[in-house]
Amino acid sequence: MEKRELTCIGCPLGCQVTVTMDNGVVTDVTGNTCPRGDKYAREEVTNPTRVVTSIVKVEGGNLAAVSVKTKDVIPKGKIFETLEEIKPVVVKAPVKIGDVIVPNVAGTGVDIVATKNIAAV
Repeated sequence: MEKRELTCIGCPLGCQVTVTMDNGVVTDVTGNTCPRGDKYAREEVTNPTRVVTSIVKVEGGNLAAVSVKTKDVIPKGKIFETLEEIKPVVVKAPVKIGDVIVPNVAGTGVDIVATKNIAAV
């Protein structure tokens, strides 16, 4: 039997959650005060995922870079590969919120999208 202690990030309360596992299977979650805590804890110990944010260089824009993020969560183990794939990317202005900057980043099936409008100059 294995126990893992987590701080839940499912809501602003930040509950201290204890997950009990038996042979890699979650058998109990305690300490959460809402259902999101239970869901977060189970996913975090079996298949952790994250939204990744970064910036991408922009040519010919009113700003030199645009903020970007993954459109959905990706496996935590793919974060560094994702960042390496984003690093050399340069886009041309204009850029609109939601524009796909990198499709299927790191083979995850998730796109990198712009989170800011950048006007052409």
